Amino acid sequence: MADQALQEQEVVEKLRAGRQQIDRELSKVIVGQREIIEQVLITLLAGGHCLITGAPGLAKTLLVKSIAQIFHLKFQRIQFTPDLMPADITGTEILEETESGKREMVFVKGPVFANVLLADEINRTPPKTQAALLEAMQEHQVTAAGQRYPLEEPFFVLATQNPIEMEGTYPLPEAQLDRFMLNVVINYLPAEDEITVVERTTASRPAPIEPLFTGEDVLAFHEVVRSVPVARELIAYAVKLASASRPHLPGTPDFVNQWVSWGAGTRASQYLVLSAKARALLSGRAHVTLGDIQAMAQPVLRHRVLVNYKAEAEGMSVDQIVARLLETVSV
Repeated sequence: MADQALQEQEVVEKLRAGRQQIDRELSKVIVGQREIIEQVLITLLAGGHCLITGAPGLAKTLLVKSIAQIFHLKFQRIQFTPDLMPADITGTEILEETESGKREMVFVKGPVFANVLLADEINRTPPKTQAALLEAMQEHQVTAAGQRYPLEEPFFVLATQNPIEMEGTYPLPEAQLDRFMLNVVINYLPAEDEITVVERTTASRPAPIEPLFTGEDVLAFHEVVRSVPVARELIAYAVKLASASRPHLPGTPDFVNQWVSWGAGTRASQYLVLSAKARALLSGRAHVTLGDIQAMAQPVLRHRVLVNYKAEAEGMSVDQIVARLLETVSV
């Protein structure tokens, strides 16, 4: 028991020591976006998947690729297009001739067999192809022709999507959205940061990203995150926050009944607590606070709460509704 505690302490110290190094390496290619970077790191430390929403040209792909380099993980990128097929993601069986002259079906692994899979513009492909990721995201395996193929660990899907109002996009099904721990929204940079980006990118090539960790380190981080203590009262608050988003239940706020057609499920409560643990650890704390759970409410809930036509007509966004939940739900 003492040995395990010592190992956990070493892992925590390694993460704390590497936090500033991570920021330093990312600053070579990313300007600003500190909150976005923190949320993506939280997803990796907690072993979840992340959906990054934003307009084209906001360095979503660059951010994911850079983080994969820092953690020294095998990186694969899939550009999602309307004609992409499920086999283009998971792999396919081909007829191959063996050394003995016989022919047999051989499974050729697709790009999903990586540590970090960047699903670029995931909402530009139809739901049938989007669904090819469901098994991989939930069970970390691919099934082809009745045979199961486990994925390499650690395994993360970091997907980018364009705003749904843009041309040529398909809304992600609720079952697909629920697989993502966080939905991180990237907005346009402030003017000063944008000037810095233009200065850098038009002057010289950025310095290469130096790897700081390994896949084994990431797996160790997963175990340490789950061991971070959290008070039962805070877990109860996370559950209460998620359940308050479900319309037409006893105790649901009136504005939720009025504007929400579908609320967050149990996975939201789990991810609120798990991401809060990762945030505490990333902040150098050994326990979860109320602020950790409240800070993670927007990225955890915004893609799990479905607003109705009345909310859209009155200009109420999901983020505004989650903000009101944070004000309304008592601690």
